[in-house]
Amino acid sequence: MTDVIRLHLAELSVVDTPWPVHGFVILHPQLGTVLVDTGCGGPDALLREYRVVNRSVADALAEHGLSPADVRVVVNTHLHFDHCGQNPVFEHARLCVQRGELERVRREEPDMREWLESTGVRFELFDGDVTLADDLQVVATAGHTVGHQSVIARTEHGVEVFVGDAAYTRRIWDTGDAMHTLPPGQAEDIHAWRTSLRDLRQREPARVHFCHDT
Repeated sequence: MTDVIRLHLAELSVVDTPWPVHGFVILHPQLGTVLVDTGCGGPDALLREYRVVNRSVADALAEHGLSPADVRVVVNTHLHFDHCGQNPVFEHARLCVQRGELERVRREEPDMREWLESTGVRFELFDGDVTLADDLQVVATAGHTVGHQSVIARTEHGVEVFVGDAAYTRRIWDTGDAMHTLPPGQAEDIHAWRTSLRDLRQREPARVHFCHDT
């Protein structure tokens, strides 16, 4: 049986609206503790710009009787500062990201690239969809960024999707195909984003876990 725990990791301000930042623990019977996204961190300028009220991922895990040492696999949906910012806490774990996402950061985000390199963490690079276990899969969902990925789990509840920023909120998940104006930053590539969102929705998940929506 696979259990899921939502962690509250931070709040940040986007266009003056406070957003929650969530990570998710998947307690997997074979893989052990899997963490989807690690919360906020990175260059100080980004934390100031988004007025981040941060929280230690260790404290968030401790609320559920866990510690960073328990985490065996980390899946970063992408490498924006609010999804990979506490990666250095998990240098002992598999840190999984799409190769194209790491290349994007190296090419387009010099400050984030410099910060990531300064941490010394090493990534396990994926090229497209990867099966972690029979009931746990990472799928490439380009659009928000070119190397965005989401996580699909099969649990006692049915299919569960850890959507990352493929949809900021449930409203976007529900109405994305019909939205003419997207929130700022939702999609670098609108065509790829719509295709990825449609593919995720076609899985008819019983649960969708959002990083920026309670």
